[in-house]
Formats: sequence, C-alpha cells, structure tokens
Amino acid sequence: MKIIKKIPVKQVLTEKSKERLKRNFQNNKKQLEQECQQLLFEQKKLQNKQGVSKDEVYKRFQSEIQKRKDKMKSIDFHLEQLNILPLGSEITEDEVEALVEVAEGTNWDEIKRDKEIIVQDGIVIQIK
Repeated sequence: MKIIKKIPVKQVLTEKSKERLKRNFQNNKKQLEQECQQLLFEQKKLQNKQGVSKDEVYKRFQSEIQKRKDKMKSIDFHLEQLNILPLGSEITEDEVEALVEVAEGTNWDEIKRDKEIIVQDGIVIQIK
C-alpha cells in the first residue's frame, strides 16, 4: 500500500535567497495594495448605483479590504523577521507530498519520522 506523506522543504538563507524572498514579499505586498485600491474603486462605483444598500456594500468591501490589510501586516512581520535572521538559517519555504510504500512488517516509526528537503539557492543539497 502507498500513502501520501507531507515533507517540508527548507531553504538555507543566503544573500541571494534573502534578496529573492524580500523581493517576493514586496511584490506580494504591492499586489495587495493594488487590490485594495481596486476594491475601493469598485465599492464607490457600486454605492452610486440606484437600489443598492450603501451600508451593505460598504460592509462587504471593507471586509475584503481588511483581509488584504491583515495579509500586508503579516508580510511586514515576515520582512522584519527576514532582516533579523542570520545567513545560513533554515526556513520552511514549502511543503511537498511524497508517496511512501507501506507493507506488513514496515517500521511505522521510520515512516512517521520527520523527513525534510534542504535547498540552497534553488539546488537540493540534502534530503533527510
């Protein structure tokens, strides 16, 4: 029998990967800011239509805007943490699924044991 097991992918922090992560965070934040602006525009457009509850439209759009603002706060926190982390630190970047063969007599503790993939600058350097 085969089962699916989740395996974390960890990134070794180097100058190159730190800059790439920083750029990704900043791009994501910029995207969220643009979405907030677009939502505000759409909100104003809808509120000017006849037969539409302005309060209902406001509440719905503000909820979506707030979700994006919360994500931006999270990104700011991650950027702060990224600046604090020393080079060589391992950070969990992703998670992949692997097929694991299980048969009678298989050591279950061995299967349950945490495995991980270590990547440095886009190259797998270790599989634990």
